[in-house]
Amino acid sequence: MKATLRRIATFLRKPQNIILILLVISLAYLVVWPLVNIFQDTFLVHPSEVSRVKQEAGTFTTYHWTKVFASSDSYKTFVQPLINSIVCATLSCTIAILVGGLFAYLVIRTDMRGKKFCSSLFMLLYIMPAWTLAIAWTNFFKNQMVGGAMGLFEAVTGLSTPNWFAYGLFPVVVVTGLHYSPYAYILIGGILRNMDSNLEEAAQILKASRGRIFCRVTIPLVRPAIMSTILLVFASGLSVFSTAQFLGLPVGFNTLATKMYSYLNGTNPGRGYVYTFVMLSLSMVVLYINQKMLGTRKSYTTVFGKSSNVSLTRLRKARMPISVLVIVFTVCVTILPFISFALESLTKAKGNYSLDNMTLLYWIGENDGIGHAGVLRNMDFWRSLKNTILLAVCCSLGAGTLGCLAGYAMARKWGTKLATVVNGLTFMPYLIPSIALSAVYLSMFSVQRGIIPALYGSFFLLALIGTIKYLPMASRSGLNSMFQISATIEESAQIMGVPWYKRMLRVLVPIQKTSILSGYLLPFISCMREMELFVMLYTPSSMLLTTLLFFYNQKGYDQFANAITLIIVIVIVTFNALINKITGASIDSGIGG
Repeated sequence: MKATLRRIATFLRKPQNIILILLVISLAYLVVWPLVNIFQDTFLVHPSEVSRVKQEAGTFTTYHWTKVFASSDSYKTFVQPLINSIVCATLSCTIAILVGGLFAYLVIRTDMRGKKFCSSLFMLLYIMPAWTLAIAWTNFFKNQMVGGAMGLFEAVTGLSTPNWFAYGLFPVVVVTGLHYSPYAYILIGGILRNMDSNLEEAAQILKASRGRIFCRVTIPLVRPAIMSTILLVFASGLSVFSTAQFLGLPVGFNTLATKMYSYLNGTNPGRGYVYTFVMLSLSMVVLYINQKMLGTRKSYTTVFGKSSNVSLTRLRKARMPISVLVIVFTVCVTILPFISFALESLTKAKGNYSLDNMTLLYWIGENDGIGHAGVLRNMDFWRSLKNTILLAVCCSLGAGTLGCLAGYAMARKWGTKLATVVNGLTFMPYLIPSIALSAVYLSMFSVQRGIIPALYGSFFLLALIGTIKYLPMASRSGLNSMFQISATIEESAQIMGVPWYKRMLRVLVPIQKTSILSGYLLPFISCMREMELFVMLYTPSSMLLTTLLFFYNQKGYDQFANAITLIIVIVIVTFNALINKITGASIDSGIGG
C-alpha cells in the first residue's frame, strides 16, 4: 500500500501528469459526455413535444427516430436534405481541389505574372467567412421573382438570373467550394513548393509527356494534401448551414444542418437531436475513410538530401492571357464582394442603384422608418461589437492557455497512453460540425444537471463552447512549439530550483513565443467571424455581430445586414493584418506568394 502511495505521489509531483489528468477529466465532460447526452435526448420526450407524442415529458420514446426514418414525410424532411448535404459536400470538394490545386500549380510551378499579388488576395477567401460570399452572391444575382428586387448583375446587364443560378444547390456549392479552395492551395501548394523537380525531370528523360507526368507523378505525390482537403471540405460541406440558410431558404433548399436548426428552434427538438447525431456519425465516417485511404500507401517522401529545385513551366504565349485571367478571377471573388456590401447598404429602395437612390440612412440615420437607427448610431450594434471582441478575447485566452498547457504536457509524455488520450480529446472538437456542437451544448446546458447549473443564455456558455471548439488549433500550435524545445533546457532550470510556473513563463514561453502566440491569435480571428457555433446559443443580452447580422437577414433588413457584413469583414481583415504585422507570420508565406 505504501509503495502504491509513493508511486502516486511521485507521479503527481510532475506538473505534466497533473495537467494531463485534469484535461482528461474536463474534456471527457465537455467533449465526450455531450455526445452521449445528445444520443440520450433522441429517446426522450421534450416539454414542447408532449401534445404531439402524447407522453409525459422526460419519458422514453422512439418517436423521433421513427418520424425521421419511417414516416410518410421522411423523404422530404430527411432523405432529400441528406442527399442535398452529400451532393453539396462532394461538389464543393471538387471545386475546392480544382480551383485551389490549379491556383497552387500556376503560382508555384509556372512563370505566371503577378504571383505575389494573386496569392495574397486569394487568401481573403480563407480569411472571410463563407456566409459573406453567400451574401455577396445574393447581392449580385438575386432576381425579382424570388428576391423581390433585382441584383447588381440584372441592373447592369438587364438580364434576370434564373432561380437555379441565384438560389439553391448551384450557388451553395460554388460559394462553399470557393471558400475552401485556399485550404487546397495551402496544402497542395506546400507540397509542390518542397517537391524535388528531379522526380519530374526523370520522367521527362523517359520521354513522358507533360500531361502524363502531371497525372502519374505530380498528382500521386500531392495525394496526402488532396486527401486532407477532401476530409476538411467534405465534412464542412455536410454541415453547411449559414451558406445554405442565406442561399437556399428563399427556394426551400434544405440541408441536414438547416433542418436541424429549424427543428431545434421549433417544437421538435427531439428530431433535431436525431439530425445532430446523424451529422456527427457522418463526420466520423469521413475521418475513417480518409485514414484508410492514406494508410494504403506508407510513404509520400518528396524531399531528399539533395537540394530541391523547383522547375518552372514556361507558359510562353499563354503567359499573359493566363496571368490576366487569374488576376481578374481573384479580384472578382475577393474585391467585388466588398463593393456589393457597400452598394447594398446605401440603397434606399432595393434593386435601384442610381445615385438618386443612394443614402446614408442605414449608416448614420436616426430612424429608418421601422424604428431602427443607422448602424453607427445603433446601440445594438455597439453592444454586439463589444460582446464580439470580448468573446474573442475570452476564447483566445481560454483556448490558447489550455492549448499551450496541453502541448507542454503531451510533448513531455509523448508516447504514453495518457498523452495519446488527451491528444485525441483535444482534436475531437475539430471533427464536430459547429452547428452540431452548438446543438449538443444547447441540450447539455439548457437545464441544471446535478451541480452544473443551466448555462443557456449566459455569456459564459458562449465563451466555453468557443474555447472547446478552437482548442484543436491552439493545442496543435502548443504541441509543435514544445516539441522543438529540448527537455534539457527545462531540466537545467529545475536543477537550479526554479518552480514550474517560472520555468514556463521565463524559459519555455519566451523561447517559442511566436509559435505559442499563434495559438492565441488563431482562435481570436476564428471567433470574430463565427456564426454557426453561436447562432442557437445567443440571447438578446449576448448578441454578437454575426448573430445580429443573422437576425437582420432573417427579418429582411438587407441594408442593415450588408452594412454589418462590411464592418465584420473589415474588422477581421484589419485584425488579421495587425497580427501578421506583429508576429511576422503570413498564411501564404513559403507557398509561393
